[in-house]
Amino acid sequence: MYEKILVPLDGSKLAEASLPYAEELADRLSSEIHVVTVEEYNMNQAHAHKPESHLKGKAEAIERNTQKYLSELLVKSDRVKTVILIGHAAEGIVAHADKENIDLIVLATHGRTGIKRWALGSVADKTVRATRRPVMLIRATGVHPDVRKESTFKRILVPLDGSEASEAIIPYVKELGSKLKAEIILFQAVERARHTYTSDNMVVTHLPYSDEEMEPFKADAESYLKQVGSLLKGDGITLRSKVGIGEAAEWILEYADEIDADLVAMATHGRSGVSRWTLGSVASKVLHAGNTPLILVRASENPVE
Repeated sequence: MYEKILVPLDGSKLAEASLPYAEELADRLSSEIHVVTVEEYNMNQAHAHKPESHLKGKAEAIERNTQKYLSELLVKSDRVKTVILIGHAAEGIVAHADKENIDLIVLATHGRTGIKRWALGSVADKTVRATRRPVMLIRATGVHPDVRKESTFKRILVPLDGSEASEAIIPYVKELGSKLKAEIILFQAVERARHTYTSDNMVVTHLPYSDEEMEPFKADAESYLKQVGSLLKGDGITLRSKVGIGEAAEWILEYADEIDADLVAMATHGRSGVSRWTLGSVASKVLHAGNTPLILVRASENPVE
């Protein structure tokens, strides 16, 4: 399921922040790494009259910078492939991922913590919304400095909503939990129900259920998570679950920080190709407001083989 991992680089230190994560995944999952650099090229530029020499020089410079880092990787060189493409970055990344049947794209992106929104950047944003491949987003400011000394992925938070679509993430986290020996925390947020009252003058009043009244809903969610958990048992996977009462995205963000999750893994609706991902409000909020690395899998796709 994670046989090929694609890591886009653009020559910046920020982009290289994704490499330690991809390296650990490749090392633990025996994956092949595709390090891809897309050279943006505009034929209207001043050097357009000599594109071949310009591109050759750029390609050589990119190759030198890439090899400098790759020489330090623990992953065997025969499992690392460097690719230089010409064109628009996001389009090149997506096209290469499809051509090579990539199983996971690992992208670094700008980010700010707390209630501020992620500054995803145009390349990351376009890639996330255009590809049909699973994507892992790493905020450059949250990089683990000692990734080689100990596992980066110790706790994986898996938000579910009771739907089959949300369960599309399960095969992905099962392999991660098994191969990385990570603890998997299944989570479901149950929105607080409300009583509706209408008075004689047609005034509508909505009163939230009390915690006691919410207990049956919470029990149903706990039963559901236990059922899903049965699909993950075995292979040395450590498992626990949590049910929260309230708005889903807020709960996911707060709970991920509370347990110091190393990764949030969730499925979201979407369509690939020319159509943009319909991320959904919950996934979109977690994507833009979270502090934790995030892996997104489109529910409409079967696990990549």
